[in-house]
Amino acid sequence: MQTYPIPMVPGPVSVPPDVLAEYQVDFGSADLEPEFLSLYQHTEISLQKLMKTRHSVVIQSGEGMLALWGALKSCLVPGDRVLAVATGVFGYGIGELARSIGADVRTIGLAYDQTIDNWAEIEQAIQDFHPKMITAVHCETPSGTLNPLARLGELKNNHQVPLLYVDAVASIGGAPVLTDEWQIDLCLGGSQKVLSAPPEMCFLSVSAAAWEIIDAVGYSGYDALKPFRHAVRDFYFPYTPSWHGVAALNAAAGRLLHEGLENAWARHEQVAQYCREGLVKLGLSLFPAATAIPAPTVTAVRVPAEIGWRTLDQRFRSHGLVVGGSYGPLADKVFRLGHMGSQANRELVSRALDVIAAVI
Repeated sequence: MQTYPIPMVPGPVSVPPDVLAEYQVDFGSADLEPEFLSLYQHTEISLQKLMKTRHSVVIQSGEGMLALWGALKSCLVPGDRVLAVATGVFGYGIGELARSIGADVRTIGLAYDQTIDNWAEIEQAIQDFHPKMITAVHCETPSGTLNPLARLGELKNNHQVPLLYVDAVASIGGAPVLTDEWQIDLCLGGSQKVLSAPPEMCFLSVSAAAWEIIDAVGYSGYDALKPFRHAVRDFYFPYTPSWHGVAALNAAAGRLLHEGLENAWARHEQVAQYCREGLVKLGLSLFPAATAIPAPTVTAVRVPAEIGWRTLDQRFRSHGLVVGGSYGPLADKVFRLGHMGSQANRELVSRALDVIAAVI
């Protein structure tokens, strides 16, 4: 299998040895051993700290999309109204997910190189549409942008919208995610981004209001949240959890908390700024508009037209650098450097910039 000495993919990111080591330990059955229950509870507390929430946190065995789907299907029934606030691939995509399960979806969208600033339009849509749920993405990794969410939480609260659903998969641990302060009912995360664990675990905070709706909907599929409401109390999970996955997630969360959450946020911001400044010095054009908020965990760069993405990617790889392409309308137009988690490292970014300079 090909490996690259300069990993800058925006997830899954490079896994630190102490996190990877959790997969070398031979555990018993997570369904039966009280040690697993203690581990799960400890991990939940650590994730609450990372997400700045007192809400319960559900930890599921599966990649981040499991939580995105499960939260929608656990809270919505056909005909429920969903207001999707979208600025990129995932923001628009969540609206499509909700539509596919029968929700009545209205999308308030901006261009992919912008971040949310159309508050009057959003407020009017809330007043006119009366949604059951508002959805948004905090960090749009395909675009390299970070959406402000405090005002969205205020609007949700002022107009008594039952649920605010936020994809924070690529920001938790690398930027402030103030779940309770921002009135978020369902805040979704994944293991393979800033936490720097393998891509097999997802988690989300669930407010008391969300639990009531989840109980009323009664969805019971594999990705359902309802069975987790009393899973810890009853020590009865809906399927056999991944002991190794939870252990790795616990170790990953512990690394960030040991560093200090504010220190981790500062590290990501500083490395991101260094990365962006270096790219501009090389004559490259950053993707987000000047008025947009750039993400501290990923930088999106326009592919030079004279080279093209496929050729550029091959040249980077030949020099030991692997970055990410993009998706949807941005495919072949944008490449991305993931300076998140273990990769939010100035020396690593410096090596990446040296390769980019040599290639371009």
